[in-house]
Amino acid sequence: MTKSKPQIKTVDCTTGEETIRDATAEEIAQMELDAKEALSIRAQAQAKIAEKQAIADRLGLTADELKLLLG
Repeated sequence: MTKSKPQIKTVDCTTGEETIRDATAEEIAQMELDAKEALSIRAQAQAKIAEKQAIADRLGLTADELKLLLG
């Protein structure tokens, strides 16, 4: 099974005409960078949630109680 290239869809808002084309090497590289950045952001958010939960656990607070305190 061969890996297909990502495709780019453009729509002319005036005419409604849709065009689909293969992504360029530069666009593919940018997509890969964007995907890596999104993974990094997600990992940071999950780590922050885990840190907050650890603090709440040490204090003996539920998530609802912590939300109430923090407003």
